[in-house]
Amino acid sequence: MEESSDLYIEYETDSPAPWAEHKHQCPEDLDHGECLRRKIKYYFMNPCEKYHARGRKPWKLVLQIIKIAIITIQLVSFGLSNQMVVTFKEENLMTFKHLFLKDYVVGGMDTYAVYRQPDVYDHINYIIEQYGHLHNITVGNYEYEKNGTFYTPLSVCQQFYRNCTIYPKNETFEIDAQVETECLEVYPMFYPSLREANFELHFKRMLSVKITFVLKAINLQTVRHRELPDCYDFTVIITFNNQAHSGMIKVDLENDVDISECRDLNVIGASGPHIYLTVLFDCLIIITCMTSCTLCTRSVINGIKLQIEYTHYCKNDCSKKVPWSDKLEFNGWYILIIASDTMTIIGSILKIQIQSKVLTSYDVCSIFLGIGTMFVWIGVIRYMGYFRKYNILILTLRAAFPNVIRFICCAGIIYLSYCFCGWIVLGPYHEKFRTLNTVSECLFSLINGDDMFSTFNNIQQKSSLVWIFSKVYLYTFVSLFIYMILSLFITIITDTYDTIKQQQQSATPTSELQKFILLCQDLPNSGVYRLNESSSFLNCCIKWCRKHDETLMSEA
Repeated sequence: MEESSDLYIEYETDSPAPWAEHKHQCPEDLDHGECLRRKIKYYFMNPCEKYHARGRKPWKLVLQIIKIAIITIQLVSFGLSNQMVVTFKEENLMTFKHLFLKDYVVGGMDTYAVYRQPDVYDHINYIIEQYGHLHNITVGNYEYEKNGTFYTPLSVCQQFYRNCTIYPKNETFEIDAQVETECLEVYPMFYPSLREANFELHFKRMLSVKITFVLKAINLQTVRHRELPDCYDFTVIITFNNQAHSGMIKVDLENDVDISECRDLNVIGASGPHIYLTVLFDCLIIITCMTSCTLCTRSVINGIKLQIEYTHYCKNDCSKKVPWSDKLEFNGWYILIIASDTMTIIGSILKIQIQSKVLTSYDVCSIFLGIGTMFVWIGVIRYMGYFRKYNILILTLRAAFPNVIRFICCAGIIYLSYCFCGWIVLGPYHEKFRTLNTVSECLFSLINGDDMFSTFNNIQQKSSLVWIFSKVYLYTFVSLFIYMILSLFITIITDTYDTIKQQQQSATPTSELQKFILLCQDLPNSGVYRLNESSSFLNCCIKWCRKHDETLMSEA
């Protein structure tokens, strides 16, 4: 790598270079290669060096530090508020299971199911009865949904085949696969049982029974945190699943949540200005991110110009192609900061809408704020890279990335082959291999040494052939991926780290771009990086005004 530095040969030419109008001013007797080298070196200087080179204040660095602080505060604040929403949803889901599922016990059974026809009727009648007596039995503030002046009823819908005749004894059946739906509506003030309503369940051809109703509630715990409470509409769906017709009808309860703004609010003692301060703080973050995005966009534009000039110089004067790794050095970090600013601006706008009770998109807002905060913290590594001891992480990741990607592609093929094989063979005998998703998660856990004993031990011994195959399958997978593939993966990283470390100790440049820059021996405080007085836009305006005045006076 040391020998490749002589590829950058400087040529003298009388034609103006394409970068002649750049903001850096180069003496006429300085050749184009040295001028470009000086401009690129200034572009990659750290804030302190730029201050010594031109007296330029590190406003961008100060802005990034302030942005990190306020974005982190915003994220923590929104996370605590979102945590209350999530807790309220989870606790209400658990409440509904205890209220409407008969004999429900937390963790008491793996699958909540019924097995006898009378039990199915009893469970459905129990749900209808609990729904009708909700005001008398619940400790929560629940209310039935109203459509105008009438309550929205509870609906019991049964799905079944149009015609089905089954004779297991003769191993014959006749079935019409057309699915029909029959529903019963039950109002809160009148809640008869299924038999009283002449609603019969067709167990032989029944696919499922869905019970749906809507309850309204208000999350009052936000008042303690100086926030206006939200109004919730819980759409509770209880499903009796009989699609397998296996003699076991699985019962599942789930709820869809719709969060809306409460209509009439009268909260005594709540701090209204606190809410306005939160919105103002979010507006401050938006302004800060827009300023940061503008400054970084300007730097990206300058970087693109320098990249084009550098590529043009290497192609025409050195007959050398610039690698993508060198091109990304010009704008990689700035693009990351711009992406972070964009995500944070969108998330902050959504957060303001949520605070104002206009939107309730907590999940979407969390994604934007989370990614924005993650990127802004990763962007700190750029400033850590100015220190030689901390820069080794960035250099190692960048140098090892191509080899790591190629290695992962090869290892991924072997990994997928084990996933498909384990799913089709062990799926019927092991719960962790029932779906491709669970197979992938199980094998990835095995690579990390997690949950090994239970994976080996929980295989069903119904088939001796499959049991023997499972042992060979798991032992070969663990041996191959942990002792060989994972070790090779670590070796790639460590070899790259050792190479970068040796280059730093010997002060050897790690890329052709750095070799090109190192040929410039001008120190930041040498004064050669300062702009000429004639290059200042303000001075140009003043000189133009003076010439204009002189012209007017001469004409007069």
